[in-house]
Amino acid sequence: MSKKYYVVWKGAKTGVFEQWNDVKTYTQGRADAQYMGFPSKAEADAAFQSTYTKALTKRSMSKGGTTKPAASAAYVKADSQPTTAKLADINIYCDGACSPNPGKSGTGMAVYHKQSLVELWYGLYEPMGTNNTAELNGMLAALKYAQGHIAQGKTVQVLSDSKYSIDCITKWAKGWQAKGWTRGKGEEIKNLEVIKQCFTLYQALKSNLIISHVKGHSNNEGNELSDRMAVLARMKCTKGFVQYQETLDIRTILAMASG
Repeated sequence: MSKKYYVVWKGAKTGVFEQWNDVKTYTQGRADAQYMGFPSKAEADAAFQSTYTKALTKRSMSKGGTTKPAASAAYVKADSQPTTAKLADINIYCDGACSPNPGKSGTGMAVYHKQSLVELWYGLYEPMGTNNTAELNGMLAALKYAQGHIAQGKTVQVLSDSKYSIDCITKWAKGWQAKGWTRGKGEEIKNLEVIKQCFTLYQALKSNLIISHVKGHSNNEGNELSDRMAVLARMKCTKGFVQYQETLDIRTILAMASG
C-alpha cells in the first residue's frame, strides 16, 4: 500500500501527519474537525498552507467537477458498518450549524437523484438554537422530503453526520415512548417535540427508508454541501425552509462559509 500523508486543519492539534492513528486522536469526537489524506508530503504541505475548503474544491474539480457523492463515506449505515446496498433512488444529506453553541443556528439539505445533485435547501433559523436542534431539524426536513418520494415507490436514504439525531430516532425514541416520553424516573428529554415528529415519520417510512451516518468534514460532497446550506441559513437568518435558487455550481458553493 502506498504511503499517505494527512492534513488536519481543525482538530485538537493541526499540521501534517504520517500516521492515521494520530489523525484519529486529534479529530475524533469533534463535529468541526477538518482533515484529508494526500499521496505525497509535498501535496500535503501545500494543502496545509491553504485551506480545507480550497483543498476540497480542488479535489472535486480534479474528478471533473462531479456531483457524485464521495463513495468512501457516503453509504455507511447508522452502526457505521459499510453496506453493499445499491444507491437509493433519492439520497438526502442533512446538516445543522450553530455558532456559538447555543446561539444562531440553521439547517441545510442536499438532494441527489442517484448520484446527481438536483436540489439544495436551507433555513429553519433559530436565534437561540443548538447544534443538536439544528441537526434534528435537518432530520425532520429530510424525512418530510422523503415521504413524498417513498409514496411514489422510490427508495430513499437519509444521510447525517449527527450520531445524536440518528440515535434519537432509530434507537432511543422507542424506549422513551414506552416510558411516557421520559428517560425514566420522570427525567426530561431535551428537544422532545422535534424528536416526536421525527419518530412518527420514521415509524411510518422505515420499511422503505435507510438512515445512514456519514463523517462530517471528511471530503464527502453531499455532507459538505448541506453544511454550506446550514451556514447560509444561519447567516441569512432564514426562518422558512427554502430551495437554493442559484446555479448548482459545486465549486462555488464549496467555497462558501463552512460550519
